[in-house]
Amino acid sequence: MSKLTAPFPAARFRRARKSPAIRALMAENEVSVNDLIWPVFLTEGEGVEDPVASMPGVLRRSVDRVTEAAKEAADLGIPAICLFPYTPMEKRTKDCAEAWNPENLTNRAIRAIKAVRPDLAIMTDVALDPYNIDGHDGFVVDGEIRNDETIEALVKQTLSQAEAGADIIGPSDMMDGRIAAMRNALEAGGHHNVLILSYAAKYASAFYGPFRDAVGATGALKGDKKTYQMNAANSDEALRLVTRDITEGADWVMVKPGMPYLDICSRVKRELEVPTFAYQVSGEYAMIRAAVQNGWIDGERAMAESLLCLKRAGCDGILTYFAPEMARALGA
Repeated sequence: MSKLTAPFPAARFRRARKSPAIRALMAENEVSVNDLIWPVFLTEGEGVEDPVASMPGVLRRSVDRVTEAAKEAADLGIPAICLFPYTPMEKRTKDCAEAWNPENLTNRAIRAIKAVRPDLAIMTDVALDPYNIDGHDGFVVDGEIRNDETIEALVKQTLSQAEAGADIIGPSDMMDGRIAAMRNALEAGGHHNVLILSYAAKYASAFYGPFRDAVGATGALKGDKKTYQMNAANSDEALRLVTRDITEGADWVMVKPGMPYLDICSRVKRELEVPTFAYQVSGEYAMIRAAVQNGWIDGERAMAESLLCLKRAGCDGILTYFAPEMARALGA
């Protein structure tokens, strides 16, 4: 990048800001609808659209209604949605067997969406917390989250989702070695074209609170997730985790949360040059929504700026609850 600059008044940087047309020509980054993945919450029933109190504007949808949401996303040009189930407590167990049930919420939703919009890419979540009576991403034995036993379950969950028609598998569990196990199982099962978007740098963050409300994990969780999610103090570790997951067979990697970790997004993209995604998580979304509801900020501008910041940091794509709203704004 050139560092050459003429002295004032030969150099007046405001010349390049004088009008919308000139500012557009000078823009170094932009957000397009092709950058967006829309996270959507599932729930049992029919005709259900249940508001998530801590995430204004976000709904838990039954399979028939999420199919309609998928049509909306595709019509707006959003390339992918990501499915997260709200599993009833009676289906949450110590062995988490509902996670690989071919008829669980996620798998039914995949098939229903593919039946009406096969052109829409479907991403899924791979972790045991929606199905675990203990609320953790892995099996809990004597207070310890067991890594290797959990991987066996995650592989079964991965295969069940691939068989249902998922395009992108999103392992959010943060167990060591799970990417290699999943990739090997997908290859052996003939699912050669199923992508893995690894939650490679997933931090133990306070910004996940509203999401846990949305999937019903708040009351179920016993303890915290700090033995498997990353320490917010660490940066170099994120690069090691991303490197490991790519070498094990991940196609793309994710940094989570997004805006509080822009430095991590930038380091991953610039230093490792791999496809880099970020998740603008529930707490980030809820803060913007709350400020808008109180009249403190301009909602559309804050939404657009927050997503542009992630693009500027180097993200190739963004999971965001703002996806439909942003898509409409881009098309305006």
